[in-house]
Amino acid sequence: MTDTDDADRLTYAETGVDIEASEDATAALLKAFGSDLTTEYAGLIDIGDRYLALATDGVGTKLMVAEAIEDFSTIGIDCIAMNVNDLVAAGVEPVGFVDYLAIDEPDEELTNQIGEGLAVGLEQADLTMLGGETAVMPDVVKGFDLAGTCAGLAEKDDIFAGEAEVGDALVGFPSNGIHSNGLTLAREAVTRNYEYTDTFPLDPERTIGEELLRPTRIYTDLLEPMREYGVRAAAHVTGGGWTNLLRMGEHEYVIDDPLPAQPIFEFIQEEGNVTDSEMHRTFNMGTGFVVALPEDRAAELVAETDGQLIGHVADGDSVEIRGFSLS
Repeated sequence: MTDTDDADRLTYAETGVDIEASEDATAALLKAFGSDLTTEYAGLIDIGDRYLALATDGVGTKLMVAEAIEDFSTIGIDCIAMNVNDLVAAGVEPVGFVDYLAIDEPDEELTNQIGEGLAVGLEQADLTMLGGETAVMPDVVKGFDLAGTCAGLAEKDDIFAGEAEVGDALVGFPSNGIHSNGLTLAREAVTRNYEYTDTFPLDPERTIGEELLRPTRIYTDLLEPMREYGVRAAAHVTGGGWTNLLRMGEHEYVIDDPLPAQPIFEFIQEEGNVTDSEMHRTFNMGTGFVVALPEDRAAELVAETDGQLIGHVADGDSVEIRGFSLS
């Protein structure tokens, strides 16, 4: 992948999502009520010998791809995944989930398919559905929106410290593809010359829409080995792409052997004329989860999982990957 200077180049901000502005707005919201959040990924409540943790998230504009090809069977998995993966990044075991579906009019087929996806996600995450809400609001919602909240429990010693150390190894775990972030940019890029129902040029067995809808991977299976091998901090690579590694502390994260990016990223970059740096600031680029741990334990973690040693932690305040710097 190479940077270009063509006038038709797309950026995430130009397609309607400005990450910096979003972070500023979130900071203002937290300031308004004095947040006591204690991790980068979940709020914790001390309940005695354990912590109760909560995380909430939605599926985002991936819903619009599902709507365009009338396939809602996987977005429930995304809803589960985007919540439980945040808890996993904090060192918390997800235990219960509630969903919220806002819709402009009742649609039995839509809700049935969403329910099927939620069921698959719950099974993959070994999670219990505690309830939910379906709100019919034609004056507020056009189409539908899907979000959820996940509760988790953790022994106090199980919570990750959240701070990497200089000299730590970085282990990355593959994503399933685009997951549920950056779809605003992806949709704009791929629909310049194609329809979602067109055959995906890099995989003739699938359509473009099907490729974009590959469900977000669920990483709950990593909790036990991460604890066993002394993971200090973890990053769920979501909105903001590879800059999420900076949530593990102010260090330089040197990625000298990144996992390969799936073909969908090459397609988005080519169709949208997107620069390398913008791709890595927006998408997971093939790696959905990254952990920092002592160098002498990294090989053991890799041997027990599908992770790969991708780099190390050094002095600095940036992410160095594929020849460029993110901060």
